[in-house]
Amino acid sequence: MKKNIRWGIMGPGNIAHKFAAGLAVVPDAELAAVASRSLEKANAFADKYNIPLRYGSYEDLAADDSIDVVYVATPHSAHLECALLCLEAGRAVLCEKPLTVNAAQAQKLIATARERRVFLMEAMWTRFFPIMKQVEDWLAAGAIGEVRLVSADFGFRGAWNPEGRLFKPELAGGSLLDVGVYTVSFAEWVMGEPPQRITGLAHLGETGVDEQAAMVLAYNGGRLATLTSAVRTTTIQSAWIYGTGGYIHLPAFWHPTAATLNIPGKEPLKVEIPLLGNGYNYEAAAVNQCLKEGKLECERMPHRESLSILKTMDTLRRQWGLKYPMEE
Repeated sequence: MKKNIRWGIMGPGNIAHKFAAGLAVVPDAELAAVASRSLEKANAFADKYNIPLRYGSYEDLAADDSIDVVYVATPHSAHLECALLCLEAGRAVLCEKPLTVNAAQAQKLIATARERRVFLMEAMWTRFFPIMKQVEDWLAAGAIGEVRLVSADFGFRGAWNPEGRLFKPELAGGSLLDVGVYTVSFAEWVMGEPPQRITGLAHLGETGVDEQAAMVLAYNGGRLATLTSAVRTTTIQSAWIYGTGGYIHLPAFWHPTAATLNIPGKEPLKVEIPLLGNGYNYEAAAVNQCLKEGKLECERMPHRESLSILKTMDTLRRQWGLKYPMEE
C-alpha cells in the first residue's frame, strides 16, 4: 500500500471536525475527501481543512477508488447504511461508536466486511489513549490483585432539543448509545469478557429515549460493574477499577490522560501522559497501521467486542421498553 493512507469523512458534523483536527497530526494520513448530503456543507468543511475532494452524496465518496478508508461520522441511525455503502465498494471503514444501533445491524456489517475482506473498526477512541496501556500493564502485573469491581459513569446536561440527535428516537437518541456505550465498553475491556447477567433502570423522558440510566453487569466469579449514563445530568465522568489489593482511578476515563494506582499502605502513584494532538489521532494511527499490515480488524477494538457491547445494550433497552423506529 502507498505510504500515505488517504482518508475520507462521511458526515461533516461536530465530531468530524474533531477527527479532522486529530488526523492532521498523523504523519502517514492524508484527509483527501469529505461527503455530506448537502454539497454546501461538504464545501464549507473542506474549505476549513483544505480537503480537495468534496461530494454532495455519500454514494460518490464510497465509489471513489482513490480513498483508502472512510470515517463514518453520521448519526447512529445512519451508521449501518453508510458503513455498508463503503464496505460494499471495497472501502475500509472506521465507524463512530456505537458501531450500529443494535447487534443485528452489527452482525450484518461484520459479515459484509469479512465477506468482502475489507477492514472495519468501531471508533472507540478511548482504547487508544497512551494511558490505557499503563492501566493494562498494571492489571496484567496484578498490581491491584484480582479485579472484583468496575465503576464508570458518563453524564452531561445536554441542551433540550426534541429534534436533536440526543433526544430524537428516529436518530437513535438517548444516553446509553451516546455516552453509556463508553462505560459498557470500558467494563468489557477490563473484565475481558461479556457479562453473564445484565440489569438496569432508566428514566425515559418526554421523547421516549433514556435521559439517564444505571446498570449493573455481572461477570464470572462474582465480579460486577456498576455503570451510569446521562444526557440531562452532569456527572463526574470517572472510572474506578477495584481489586483485592488496591484500585485504579481514571478521571475523565473516556478521554484519559492520567491514572492513579492506589495500594493500601503506600503513596498513590499517579501517571500522566499528555496528549499529542487531540486524541482522535491515536485511533486513526492504529487504523493506518492495520491497513498497512493488511489486517481486517484491530486487536484493540475487535469485531467480537463491538458486537458483544451492542448485545449488552440491546438487553438493557429491552428491559426499559426502548425500541427505535428503525427497529420496528
